[in-house]
Amino acid sequence: MARMKRIGVLTSGGDASGMNAAIRSVVRTAIHAGSEVFGVRHGYRGLVSGDFIPLGVRDVSGVIHRGGTILGTTRCPEFQFPTTRAGAIEQLVAQGIEGLVVIGGNGSQTGAWELSRSGFPVVGVASTIDNDLVGTDITIGVDTALAVAVEAIDRIRVTATSHERAFLVEVMGRQCGYLALMAGIAGGAEVVVVPEAETDPEEVARELRDCYDRGKGHAIVVVAEGSNFNATRLAQYFREHEERLGFELRVTVLGHSQRGGTPSPFDRLLGTRLGVAAVDGLLAGRHGVLAGWINGNVAMTPLGEVVGRTRGIDLELLKMVRILAR
Repeated sequence: MARMKRIGVLTSGGDASGMNAAIRSVVRTAIHAGSEVFGVRHGYRGLVSGDFIPLGVRDVSGVIHRGGTILGTTRCPEFQFPTTRAGAIEQLVAQGIEGLVVIGGNGSQTGAWELSRSGFPVVGVASTIDNDLVGTDITIGVDTALAVAVEAIDRIRVTATSHERAFLVEVMGRQCGYLALMAGIAGGAEVVVVPEAETDPEEVARELRDCYDRGKGHAIVVVAEGSNFNATRLAQYFREHEERLGFELRVTVLGHSQRGGTPSPFDRLLGTRLGVAAVDGLLAGRHGVLAGWINGNVAMTPLGEVVGRTRGIDLELLKMVRILAR
Protein backbone atom coordinates (compact mmCIF):
# COMPACT_ATOMS: atom_id res chain seq x y z
CA MET A 1 0.00 0.00 0.00
CA ALA A 2 1.09 3.53 -0.72
CA ARG A 3 1.55 5.84 2.22
CA MET A 4 -0.40 9.07 2.52
CA LYS A 5 1.07 11.60 4.89
CA ARG A 6 -2.29 13.12 5.77
CA ILE A 7 -5.89 11.98 5.30
CA GLY A 8 -9.00 14.10 5.84
CA VAL A 9 -12.46 12.96 6.92
CA LEU A 10 -15.78 14.80 6.84
CA THR A 11 -19.45 14.12 7.45
CA SER A 12 -22.00 15.83 5.26
CA GLY A 13 -25.74 16.11 4.77
CA GLY A 14 -28.17 14.68 7.30
CA ASP A 15 -26.66 13.16 10.42
CA ALA A 16 -27.04 9.43 10.93
CA SER A 17 -26.33 7.22 13.93
CA GLY A 18 -23.14 5.29 13.22
CA MET A 19 -21.27 8.21 11.64
CA ASN A 20 -19.07 8.47 14.72
CA ALA A 21 -18.17 4.80 14.46
CA ALA A 22 -17.04 5.47 10.89
CA ILE A 23 -15.00 8.52 11.92
CA ARG A 24 -13.37 6.51 14.69
CA SER A 25 -12.38 3.69 12.36
CA VAL A 26 -11.06 6.10 9.71
CA VAL A 27 -8.87 7.83 12.29
CA ARG A 28 -7.46 4.72 13.94
CA THR A 29 -6.96 2.78 10.70
CA ALA A 30 -5.13 5.69 9.07
CA ILE A 31 -2.93 6.31 12.10
CA HIS A 32 -2.10 2.59 12.27
CA ALA A 33 -0.96 2.86 8.63
CA GLY A 34 1.30 5.79 9.46
CA SER A 35 -0.89 8.68 8.32
CA GLU A 36 -1.99 11.77 10.17
CA VAL A 37 -5.70 12.50 10.18
CA PHE A 38 -7.51 15.82 10.01
CA GLY A 39 -11.25 16.15 10.63
CA VAL A 40 -13.18 18.68 8.57
CA ARG A 41 -15.77 20.43 10.70
CA HIS A 42 -19.26 21.15 9.35
CA GLY A 43 -19.01 19.19 6.12
CA TYR A 44 -18.27 20.83 2.79
CA ARG A 45 -18.74 24.28 4.30
CA GLY A 46 -15.80 23.59 6.59
CA LEU A 47 -13.84 22.19 3.68
CA VAL A 48 -14.29 25.43 1.76
CA SER A 49 -13.34 27.60 4.75
CA GLY A 50 -10.43 25.41 5.88
CA ASP A 51 -12.01 24.44 9.21
CA PHE A 52 -9.71 21.49 9.92
CA ILE A 53 -8.78 19.90 13.24
CA PRO A 54 -6.14 17.23 13.90
CA LEU A 55 -7.58 13.94 15.15
CA GLY A 56 -5.58 11.46 17.18
CA VAL A 57 -6.40 8.07 18.62
CA ARG A 58 -7.63 9.56 21.90
CA ASP A 59 -9.77 12.17 20.14
CA VAL A 60 -12.11 9.41 18.98
CA SER A 61 -12.26 7.54 22.28
CA GLY A 62 -15.75 7.08 23.63
CA VAL A 63 -17.57 8.08 20.47
CA ILE A 64 -18.66 4.75 18.99
CA HIS A 65 -21.86 4.74 21.04
CA ARG A 66 -22.77 8.36 20.37
CA GLY A 67 -25.39 9.41 17.83
CA GLY A 68 -24.88 12.24 15.35
CA THR A 69 -21.40 13.29 14.28
CA ILE A 70 -18.62 14.77 16.38
CA LEU A 71 -17.45 16.72 13.31
CA GLY A 72 -20.77 18.43 12.74
CA THR A 73 -22.58 18.68 9.42
CA THR A 74 -24.27 21.37 7.34
CA ARG A 75 -25.65 21.73 3.84
CA CYS A 76 -23.44 23.59 1.36
CA PRO A 77 -25.39 24.30 -1.85
CA GLU A 78 -22.58 26.43 -3.25
CA PHE A 79 -20.36 23.33 -3.48
CA GLN A 80 -22.03 22.64 -6.81
CA PHE A 81 -19.99 25.47 -8.36
CA PRO A 82 -16.56 24.60 -9.83
CA THR A 83 -14.92 27.67 -8.29
CA THR A 84 -16.09 26.61 -4.82
CA ARG A 85 -14.75 23.11 -5.29
CA ALA A 86 -11.45 24.47 -6.58
CA GLY A 87 -11.16 26.54 -3.41
CA ALA A 88 -11.83 23.44 -1.31
CA ILE A 89 -9.03 21.54 -3.05
CA GLU A 90 -6.71 24.47 -2.44
CA GLN A 91 -7.51 24.24 1.28
CA LEU A 92 -6.75 20.50 1.28
CA VAL A 93 -3.48 20.95 -0.56
CA ALA A 94 -2.46 23.83 1.74
CA GLN A 95 -2.91 21.51 4.73
CA GLY A 96 -0.93 18.74 3.06
CA ILE A 97 -3.96 16.44 2.96
CA GLU A 98 -3.55 13.85 0.23
CA GLY A 99 -6.80 11.91 0.45
CA LEU A 100 -10.32 12.51 1.74
CA VAL A 101 -13.06 10.28 3.18
CA VAL A 102 -16.61 11.63 2.72
CA ILE A 103 -19.28 10.10 4.96
CA GLY A 104 -22.81 10.89 3.76
CA GLY A 105 -25.67 10.31 1.36
CA ASN A 106 -26.54 11.24 -2.22
CA GLY A 107 -25.67 14.93 -2.12
CA SER A 108 -22.48 14.26 -0.19
CA GLN A 109 -21.34 11.60 -2.64
CA THR A 110 -22.08 13.91 -5.57
CA GLY A 111 -19.62 16.35 -4.00
CA ALA A 112 -17.13 13.51 -3.50
CA TRP A 113 -17.46 12.52 -7.15
CA GLU A 114 -16.86 16.08 -8.33
CA LEU A 115 -13.70 16.33 -6.19
CA SER A 116 -12.53 12.99 -7.56
CA ARG A 117 -13.16 14.12 -11.15
CA SER A 118 -10.92 17.10 -10.40
CA GLY A 119 -8.12 14.68 -9.60
CA PHE A 120 -8.24 14.67 -5.80
CA PRO A 121 -8.26 11.20 -4.17
CA VAL A 122 -11.64 10.64 -2.48
CA VAL A 123 -13.50 7.62 -1.12
CA GLY A 124 -17.13 7.87 -0.02
CA VAL A 125 -18.80 6.04 2.85
CA ALA A 126 -22.51 5.26 2.47
CA SER A 127 -24.49 6.98 5.23
CA THR A 128 -28.12 8.13 5.08
CA ILE A 129 -31.26 7.06 6.95
CA ASP A 130 -33.15 7.07 3.62
CA ASN A 131 -31.25 3.98 2.41
CA ASP A 132 -31.54 5.19 -1.19
CA LEU A 133 -27.88 5.14 -2.24
CA VAL A 134 -26.90 3.02 -5.21
CA GLY A 135 -23.86 0.84 -4.47
CA THR A 136 -24.96 -0.53 -1.12
CA ASP A 137 -27.72 -2.72 0.25
CA ILE A 138 -27.93 -0.70 3.46
CA THR A 139 -26.46 2.57 4.67
CA ILE A 140 -25.16 3.76 8.03
CA GLY A 141 -28.00 5.02 10.21
CA VAL A 142 -30.87 3.05 8.69
CA ASP A 143 -30.99 0.31 11.30
CA THR A 144 -31.11 2.78 14.19
CA ALA A 145 -33.69 5.05 12.53
CA LEU A 146 -35.88 2.05 11.79
CA ALA A 147 -35.63 0.83 15.38
CA VAL A 148 -36.63 4.28 16.68
CA ALA A 149 -39.63 4.42 14.32
CA VAL A 150 -40.84 0.92 15.20
CA GLU A 151 -40.48 1.56 18.93
CA ALA A 152 -42.59 4.71 18.52
CA ILE A 153 -45.23 2.79 16.56
CA ASP A 154 -45.34 0.10 19.26
CA ARG A 155 -45.91 2.76 21.92
CA ILE A 156 -48.54 4.57 19.86
CA ARG A 157 -50.42 1.31 19.30
CA VAL A 158 -50.87 0.92 23.05
CA THR A 159 -52.67 4.27 23.22
CA ALA A 160 -54.51 3.60 19.96
CA THR A 161 -55.89 0.33 21.34
CA SER A 162 -56.77 1.83 24.72
CA HIS A 163 -58.87 4.57 23.07
CA GLU A 164 -59.92 2.63 19.96
CA ARG A 165 -58.38 5.22 17.67
CA ALA A 166 -56.56 5.38 14.37
CA PHE A 167 -53.17 7.07 14.23
CA LEU A 168 -51.36 8.59 11.29
CA VAL A 169 -47.67 8.19 12.12
CA GLU A 170 -45.36 10.24 9.90
CA VAL A 171 -41.75 9.13 9.50
CA MET A 172 -38.90 10.75 7.61
CA GLY A 173 -38.44 10.25 3.89
CA ARG A 174 -38.82 13.22 1.54
CA GLN A 175 -38.25 11.26 -1.66
CA CYS A 176 -37.77 7.70 -0.47
CA GLY A 177 -40.32 5.60 1.40
CA TYR A 178 -37.93 2.93 2.66
CA LEU A 179 -38.26 3.85 6.34
CA ALA A 180 -42.04 4.12 6.13
CA LEU A 181 -42.39 0.81 4.32
CA MET A 182 -40.09 -1.15 6.61
CA ALA A 183 -41.40 0.50 9.77
CA GLY A 184 -44.93 -0.23 8.62
CA ILE A 185 -44.17 -3.90 8.03
CA ALA A 186 -42.21 -4.35 11.26
CA GLY A 187 -44.75 -2.31 13.23
CA GLY A 188 -47.76 -4.19 11.92
CA ALA A 189 -49.36 -1.12 10.29
CA GLU A 190 -52.68 -1.43 8.51
CA VAL A 191 -51.72 1.05 5.78
CA VAL A 192 -48.39 2.42 4.49
CA VAL A 193 -48.13 5.59 2.38
CA VAL A 194 -44.93 6.30 0.43
CA PRO A 195 -43.77 8.91 -2.13
CA GLU A 196 -43.13 6.24 -4.76
CA ALA A 197 -46.83 5.37 -5.02
CA GLU A 198 -49.60 7.88 -5.69
CA THR A 199 -51.85 8.13 -2.65
CA ASP A 200 -55.62 8.06 -2.97
CA PRO A 201 -56.97 9.34 0.35
CA GLU A 202 -60.28 7.63 -0.37
CA GLU A 203 -58.48 4.30 -0.52
CA VAL A 204 -56.90 5.04 2.87
CA ALA A 205 -60.37 5.88 4.21
CA ARG A 206 -61.76 2.59 2.89
CA GLU A 207 -58.93 0.63 4.48
CA LEU A 208 -59.51 2.32 7.86
CA ARG A 209 -63.25 1.77 7.67
CA ASP A 210 -62.69 -1.86 6.73
CA CYS A 211 -60.47 -2.29 9.82
CA TYR A 212 -63.20 -0.77 11.97
CA ASP A 213 -65.96 -2.91 10.45
CA ARG A 214 -63.91 -6.06 11.02
CA GLY A 215 -63.81 -5.23 14.70
CA LYS A 216 -60.20 -4.08 15.02
CA GLY A 217 -59.56 -2.05 18.15
CA HIS A 218 -57.13 0.33 16.48
CA ALA A 219 -55.49 1.19 13.16
CA ILE A 220 -52.03 2.50 12.32
CA VAL A 221 -51.17 4.31 9.09
CA VAL A 222 -47.44 4.90 8.55
CA VAL A 223 -46.80 7.82 6.21
CA ALA A 224 -43.54 9.01 4.67
CA GLU A 225 -43.19 12.80 4.98
CA GLY A 226 -42.64 13.26 1.25
CA SER A 227 -45.82 11.50 0.14
CA ASN A 228 -48.26 13.53 -1.93
CA PHE A 229 -50.61 13.17 1.03
CA ASN A 230 -48.47 13.34 4.17
CA ALA A 231 -49.97 12.82 7.63
CA THR A 232 -51.09 16.44 8.01
CA ARG A 233 -52.77 16.56 4.60
CA LEU A 234 -54.50 13.22 5.19
CA ALA A 235 -55.79 14.43 8.54
CA GLN A 236 -57.09 17.62 6.92
CA TYR A 237 -58.78 15.59 4.21
CA PHE A 238 -60.55 13.38 6.76
CA ARG A 239 -61.36 16.07 9.32
CA GLU A 240 -64.80 16.96 7.99
CA HIS A 241 -65.85 13.36 7.45
CA GLU A 242 -64.10 11.47 10.24
CA GLU A 243 -67.22 9.44 10.96
CA ARG A 244 -66.61 7.57 7.68
CA LEU A 245 -63.46 6.08 9.20
CA GLY A 246 -65.18 4.64 12.25
CA PHE A 247 -62.18 5.55 14.38
CA GLU A 248 -61.26 8.85 15.94
CA LEU A 249 -58.11 10.02 14.19
CA ARG A 250 -54.88 11.35 15.66
CA VAL A 251 -51.56 12.41 14.08
CA THR A 252 -48.03 11.82 15.38
CA VAL A 253 -45.04 13.24 13.47
CA LEU A 254 -41.81 11.53 14.56
CA GLY A 255 -39.60 14.05 12.75
CA HIS A 256 -35.94 14.31 13.63
CA SER A 257 -36.22 11.96 16.60
CA GLN A 258 -35.39 9.22 14.08
CA ARG A 259 -31.95 10.71 13.42
CA GLY A 260 -30.93 10.73 17.05
CA GLY A 261 -30.42 8.07 19.63
CA THR A 262 -27.71 5.59 20.43
CA PRO A 263 -26.57 3.77 17.29
CA SER A 264 -27.57 0.13 17.11
CA PRO A 265 -24.88 -2.57 17.20
CA PHE A 266 -25.38 -3.09 13.47
CA ASP A 267 -24.82 0.60 12.67
CA ARG A 268 -21.69 0.62 14.84
CA LEU A 269 -20.38 -2.43 13.02
CA LEU A 270 -21.31 -1.08 9.58
CA GLY A 271 -19.74 2.31 10.28
CA THR A 272 -16.59 0.60 11.53
CA ARG A 273 -16.27 -1.76 8.56
CA LEU A 274 -16.91 0.94 5.95
CA GLY A 275 -14.53 3.41 7.62
CA VAL A 276 -11.72 0.85 7.54
CA ALA A 277 -12.51 0.00 3.93
CA ALA A 278 -12.40 3.68 2.93
CA VAL A 279 -8.90 4.16 4.33
CA ASP A 280 -7.71 0.88 2.85
CA GLY A 281 -9.09 2.04 -0.51
CA LEU A 282 -7.27 5.36 -0.37
CA LEU A 283 -3.99 3.71 0.56
CA ALA A 284 -4.42 1.08 -2.16
CA GLY A 285 -4.97 3.78 -4.79
CA ARG A 286 -8.68 3.02 -5.22
CA HIS A 287 -10.15 6.50 -5.50
CA GLY A 288 -13.48 7.83 -6.70
CA VAL A 289 -15.41 4.95 -5.19
CA LEU A 290 -18.13 4.44 -2.59
CA ALA A 291 -17.57 2.01 0.27
CA GLY A 292 -20.87 0.16 0.71
CA TRP A 293 -22.30 -3.14 1.90
CA ILE A 294 -23.53 -5.66 -0.68
CA ASN A 295 -24.52 -9.27 -0.01
CA GLY A 296 -22.97 -9.22 3.45
CA ASN A 297 -19.58 -7.87 2.38
CA VAL A 298 -17.84 -4.53 1.85
CA ALA A 299 -18.08 -3.47 -1.79
CA MET A 300 -16.49 -0.61 -3.71
CA THR A 301 -18.62 0.99 -6.42
CA PRO A 302 -17.37 3.79 -8.72
CA LEU A 303 -18.94 7.08 -7.67
CA GLY A 304 -19.84 7.72 -11.30
CA GLU A 305 -22.28 4.79 -11.03
CA VAL A 306 -23.71 6.11 -7.75
CA VAL A 307 -24.44 9.81 -8.31
CA GLY A 308 -27.55 10.96 -10.08
CA ARG A 309 -29.35 7.72 -9.25
CA THR A 310 -31.34 6.39 -6.31
CA ARG A 311 -32.29 2.94 -5.12
CA GLY A 312 -36.03 2.40 -5.20
CA ILE A 313 -38.20 0.36 -2.87
CA ASP A 314 -40.01 -2.87 -3.67
CA LEU A 315 -43.59 -1.70 -4.24
CA GLU A 316 -44.76 -5.32 -4.17
CA LEU A 317 -44.27 -5.13 -0.41
CA LEU A 318 -47.20 -2.70 -0.21
CA LYS A 319 -49.43 -5.59 -1.33
CA MET A 320 -47.96 -7.66 1.48
CA VAL A 321 -48.88 -4.93 3.98
CA ARG A 322 -52.54 -5.10 2.86
CA ILE A 323 -52.61 -8.90 3.12
CA LEU A 324 -51.05 -8.97 6.57
CA ALA A 325 -53.35 -6.20 7.86
CA ARG A 326 -56.39 -8.46 7.49
